[in-house]
Amino acid sequence: MALENMRAMLAKALAGRYGVGAFNVLDYNSTKAVIQAAEELDAPVILQTSAKTVTFWGSRTLVSWVRELAGRARVPVALHLDHCKDLSLIQECLEAGWTSVMIDASARPFEENLALSRQVVALARPRDVTVEAELGAIVGVEDDLHVKEQDSHLADPRQAVEFCAQVRPDCFAPAIGTAHGIYKGEPKIAYHILEEVANRTRVPIALHGGTGLSDEVFGRCIALGCAKVNISTQIKYAFIDGFVGYHNTHNTQYDPLKVLQAQFDEMKKGIAGNIKLFGGAGKA
Repeated sequence: MALENMRAMLAKALAGRYGVGAFNVLDYNSTKAVIQAAEELDAPVILQTSAKTVTFWGSRTLVSWVRELAGRARVPVALHLDHCKDLSLIQECLEAGWTSVMIDASARPFEENLALSRQVVALARPRDVTVEAELGAIVGVEDDLHVKEQDSHLADPRQAVEFCAQVRPDCFAPAIGTAHGIYKGEPKIAYHILEEVANRTRVPIALHGGTGLSDEVFGRCIALGCAKVNISTQIKYAFIDGFVGYHNTHNTQYDPLKVLQAQFDEMKKGIAGNIKLFGGAGKA
């Protein structure tokens, strides 16, 4: 199937109260692992790329392998640019063939975030590209973007309603107490904010900071309106652990393809588990 944007898949997920897994890919191997897991489970899926990953590989190189793999897939696949603050990179990805982009202007004052997010929507709409925007500050590290705990703040539901009314994003990421990276303690999720924002905006919510949340937390967030569930750190760990783990137990072998296969298997196992947990299996 050709790449598509997130609009239809998130609308179905919101109505059906399940979550579409959005997985941050790093290379061809991780991209293949996501798509193969989704196909085997007959699930829609979102491939996410960080700004840093796009810069490392180059937009046209990256989109070429995504198109090649997604073109053979039997399930809906979207290509999404995650947490981007750079308008020039957003424009580059729009031109290269991304089907969805996220403008993250959450560190700016509300009016600046509003204006910049509206600007991205105006750039994306003529290309039928979906847009995700963020309000509030999510603690942790994402693509070398650091938000310290003292600088984090939850989304204001009243501002969220105004923001969504003016920006009209296809997906909305309010800060609700989750964190990027590995949790150091028990996350304190502001379910009341999530519920109010989801009910008042009627926009599919993106759950950021998914790695490390309990099954119960995932289930409750999805039930309250999180139609898109982001997983990034877990894939990074599987990417390294699968590679290193194989070499540590086969340290006399130097067959790169066997190491790459072990890495692939480790990533795919975690991705498939998440798709099932989020309720996306059988929803393609």
